Amino acid sequence: MRLKQLRKDRGISQLKLALALNTNQNTIGRYETGAHEADYKMLIKIADYFNVSVDYLLERTDNPKFLKD
Repeated sequence: MRLKQLRKDRGISQLKLALALNTNQNTIGRYETGAHEADYKMLIKIADYFNVSVDYLLERTDNPKFLKD
């Protein structure tokens, strides 16, 4: 997942992100290292927070924008 790069590019700490997503810093760290996978609800929260698509987070596309029909 691209979470760590998105967070660092925006200068956001794990703690700040965790607070914004209503989770804890350890969880964010586990997502970033791949030790734990976010469920679909958390993926949506992360995508909304960074204004990117879930597909971009999951590295299914290199386009961070939402594709609308």
